[in-house]
Amino acid sequence: MDRLDAIFAPETIAVVGASTQKGKVGHDIFANILSGGFTGTLYPVNPKAKSVLSVKCYTSIATIPDPIDLAMIILPPKGALQAVKDCIAKGVKGIVIVSAGFKEVGGKGALIEIEIKALCENAKVRLVGPNCLGVINPSPSVSLNASFSARMPAPGNVSFISQSGALCTAVLDYAADKGFGFSKFISIGNKADVDELDLLRYYHNDPDTDVVMIYMEELSRSAEEFISEVREMTSGTNPTHVIVIKSGSSDAGAKAAASHTGALAGSDALYDAIFSMSGILRCVSVNQLFDYAQAFAANKYPTGDKIAIITNAGGPGIIATDMSEQSGLKLAQFSEDTVKELKKYLPATANFYNPVDVIGDAARDRYENTLATVLSDRGVDAALIILTPQSMTDAIGTAEAIVTIARNSIKPIVCAFMGVVDVSDGVKLLQKHKIPVYQFPESAARSMGALRQGMKWLFRKILPQYDLSYDTARATKIIDGYMKQGKMLLGELDGNELLKCYGFNTLPMELAVNTADAIKIADKIGYPVVMKIVSPDILHKTDAGGVIVGVEDGNAVQDSFQVIMKNATQYNEDASIEGVLIQKMAPKGKEIILGLTKDPVFGHAVMFGLGGIFVEVYKDVAFRLSPMGRNVARRMVKSIRGYPILKGLRGESPSDIEIIEKHIVSLKAMADHHPMIKELDINPLFVHKEGEGATVADIIIRLED
Repeated sequence: MDRLDAIFAPETIAVVGASTQKGKVGHDIFANILSGGFTGTLYPVNPKAKSVLSVKCYTSIATIPDPIDLAMIILPPKGALQAVKDCIAKGVKGIVIVSAGFKEVGGKGALIEIEIKALCENAKVRLVGPNCLGVINPSPSVSLNASFSARMPAPGNVSFISQSGALCTAVLDYAADKGFGFSKFISIGNKADVDELDLLRYYHNDPDTDVVMIYMEELSRSAEEFISEVREMTSGTNPTHVIVIKSGSSDAGAKAAASHTGALAGSDALYDAIFSMSGILRCVSVNQLFDYAQAFAANKYPTGDKIAIITNAGGPGIIATDMSEQSGLKLAQFSEDTVKELKKYLPATANFYNPVDVIGDAARDRYENTLATVLSDRGVDAALIILTPQSMTDAIGTAEAIVTIARNSIKPIVCAFMGVVDVSDGVKLLQKHKIPVYQFPESAARSMGALRQGMKWLFRKILPQYDLSYDTARATKIIDGYMKQGKMLLGELDGNELLKCYGFNTLPMELAVNTADAIKIADKIGYPVVMKIVSPDILHKTDAGGVIVGVEDGNAVQDSFQVIMKNATQYNEDASIEGVLIQKMAPKGKEIILGLTKDPVFGHAVMFGLGGIFVEVYKDVAFRLSPMGRNVARRMVKSIRGYPILKGLRGESPSDIEIIEKHIVSLKAMADHHPMIKELDINPLFVHKEGEGATVADIIIRLED
């Protein structure tokens, strides 16, 4: 038996801090459990009251004659601490502390929370909260509303986790309006013990939960532990679909950093990586959270990306088409037989091709015949039905037809019944039969796109890992040497030796301190060369006019040397200049950026994106954390908007994408082996044609003690 059963399906509950005064949390929680029809036994605990709502009161939990599964504690921190001790002595299996005044306010409250956590941990008692709304289980076999929300939701197959109690009450209200049901519903507050991962494990094993919605403020686990476990839950033959909304996405506090990678690695980018690697679908609003959950709760999934759109108005059909394409779907091309069949049912003025316009005067039969026909087409994977209320529109009849067809079809159907009053009966009927229905076609199309995304995750290709070897011992020696010298910022001349240990191809280069040196080195390396300023005070050389490419002969080397030195001095007259780097010019290739940054919470993250000078303008980059391997790297490369450029546009040869994947895996290995690397940028890395590898053109590495 799972220890969280005591929280979600207790047989006996003690409300410690139950109050006789209406409007107080201790009264309202007790009243909600009582009026919610809890199937177990309920005991109020209050030494100053004889009874609460006509139920006999107990002076302490110790005086209750029966064993207690769950204790709801509604007391200030000091009283809550004593109550927890009493609960443990009584043998209580689960505790929910609703009251606030703990970690979130700091001081004594935070210390008491630490003490309570230790007590529960030692006693193996699961603790939810403090500072939370409570727990709800609408299943008729339990019927538990142990929260300060008066609303008991309908039973359903979606479970909810929230860090915010206030949001929970709004969500319950919204869900009631949408006819949306829940399997389990919990607010976790400060997460002293039970957190998102504990609940995801529980929900994954819960036969009544197919979909999980999460409102998350911050993750309290290590990213690697969370990703590794959740990825297993969202995969396989019995997946749990997880949809999340994460607060704080603006990341106003992005830190200043030496590297592009560090500058772009706000915490939100790292949460994106965590969700992507876990198979979690991220939403941007609570509305979208419900939209997606409604689609997944129907338990029907498209096997491909071809959608058929049926509408009784042209404009909404166009909107749905645009949003479908933006959501990764394609309009299905109907077979000749399908078009022929449609012409039997639809008037001559209709559009028989996708999107199908059944015309404004369409009654139930026209929708019914059209939907049945397009769903029987093998080239159609899903259907989106739009109904706009017109004087002859039969919303309830159309809904009945959709329900009948959906019952006999394995292909998913989503609906957009536009409007509110005129279509409400039809909407309620669709909701009752778990057919996703939305107010606008954009929401319906986006939700179908989310379903498709979920299917792509489930059926993703898993390739064997790369067998890569590294010279870790030499790399350690190189880093130790620099750190002993107090050299914490490495440019190309220093960093390239480190990169070579991890399989990167670097260019011949030497440092010139005067023009004669520069000409001599360039003659030896071979033209054309690239010349770059070398200074610990000038990190972004291009900004300082400190880079000249394609230098063809000795005279050009001499002129370029002088220009670079002059530009560098003008850029920063106090800069310590070591000289000019003379580097063999890299063969042509697509410019990408690879980087590492060390986050204080989640550890090292790898960044990949299109490189060169536009990386900070377009910010077309992706981050990934541990666990890193070939499959993570492959999906990472495919995730950026610029991926088609690497695949080869307009007849161009594809780039060597496999070497990018290998380098991403190698960079993460480098970070794991050498945790003192704080930031690293390879920008640009020139990626050559398929099979021809890649060449490092520029690098910055920052170390830390």
